[in-house]
Amino acid sequence: MSCTRRRFVGQAALTLTAAAACPRAARAGGKEGLRVGTCTLDLEAARQAGLDGVQVRVGNAADELDISRPETRAAYKAQRLASGLPICSLMMGLLNDFPLATDPRGPAWLRQSIDSAKDLGIANILVAFFGKGDLLSDKRIKEDDFASVVKRLKEAAPRAKDAGVTLAVESMLSAEQNLRLLDAVEHESVSLYYDVFNTGKTQKYDSPAEIRQLKGRITQIHFKNGPAYLDGDKPYFEAVAAAIRDVGYAGWIVLETSSPSKNGIADARRNGDFVRALFA
Repeated sequence: MSCTRRRFVGQAALTLTAAAACPRAARAGGKEGLRVGTCTLDLEAARQAGLDGVQVRVGNAADELDISRPETRAAYKAQRLASGLPICSLMMGLLNDFPLATDPRGPAWLRQSIDSAKDLGIANILVAFFGKGDLLSDKRIKEDDFASVVKRLKEAAPRAKDAGVTLAVESMLSAEQNLRLLDAVEHESVSLYYDVFNTGKTQKYDSPAEIRQLKGRITQIHFKNGPAYLDGDKPYFEAVAAAIRDVGYAGWIVLETSSPSKNGIADARRNGDFVRALFA
């Protein structure tokens, strides 16, 4: 989120009071079916961009994650009420520098994120595996890290189920490797977060084919296109959208997009409009 934590939390009481005095018409996340969110804007900016919701970070590495603090969640609840938009998912980006496989705080971070998601009414948590947390070396699985991740996800999964939360793994794994992970965890509350840029552009996988192969296993999707607008690579996204339609996915498309014009709201609106046009 773009606000500093101090400013964000400090404004919560004022925002909540104003929202209660003059509530907006609540939106359940936009139109039924596919919804377009973002992880680069706060709730009010997303509303101005015409988007349906936002993804927020759980915080930086600490024994107590920022999202687990009652005052942080109160601030999010206040801004959610004022904007009329939901939070579509939490993002555990800290795991890219402090890997779930090896950091001793990992299991506690999962528990804190699950409990916070339950309190905020959020159904999905992105569990990230990039950077230091990447499960691959030269596209081969790091078997020790893989086994540790499976163990920790299996331990956290019952808590996630009780909370009505899905742990959605986002990684550089191929479709086959992702299925191996899901089969090893073997729990309905662990699924996939699919990023069409990381797979199709960075890893050079066939993203439309992978999406079809992973039918029913994808919980949420990231769209991004490096430093450009999404519509600059229209044929690629048309093929991805066709695959998404084919598997019957009707959840969130979350924009993890840059801002070429340096106007974040305008650029998010342009990318959001393009995504909606793909599925019109």
